[in-house]
Amino acid sequence: MAKEGLFNLMENYVDWHEIRALDLFAGTGNISFELVSRGCLDVIAVDANRECLKFIQKTAEQLGYEELKPSQFEAIHYLKKSIGKWDFIFADPPYDYEAYDSLVAMALDRLEDDGMFALEHGASIDLSEKPSFIEQRRYGSVHFSYFGKPKLPSVKSNEARQRSTALRR
Repeated sequence: MAKEGLFNLMENYVDWHEIRALDLFAGTGNISFELVSRGCLDVIAVDANRECLKFIQKTAEQLGYEELKPSQFEAIHYLKKSIGKWDFIFADPPYDYEAYDSLVAMALDRLEDDGMFALEHGASIDLSEKPSFIEQRRYGSVHFSYFGKPKLPSVKSNEARQRSTALRR
């Protein structure tokens, strides 16, 4: 339910076929796989756990998802070392994560000018006073805070809509 809510909201702001995405704390890669399945042509899945990345790599190969590139790093370290910028960044740190301030600041620094950052967190976390905060949404026990300066929702081209629908089938 939470993942569906995340992608339903994002569908209003992005054309998946035109963005670069970064999935921090990727775990099993379910967000990364969803991004590629929706047409995202460049997705980097970052996780510190080698076994998670092996699973992501194996599954990506089985699905023929060449767009998905696993990378073994701790999320903050990856953001520090990276020189790239992304249109969409997603992060799902452990709920007892203590470096939310650094994570938000560094993710915002790595966003394209009209990019969005979605952060999953527990109910006790309030990030509404952070720069570029847009809104928080709750789906059961899962909370997402959204950051960035997204373009106003636009009407997708008929061709993009058809590609997106075809990829989800």
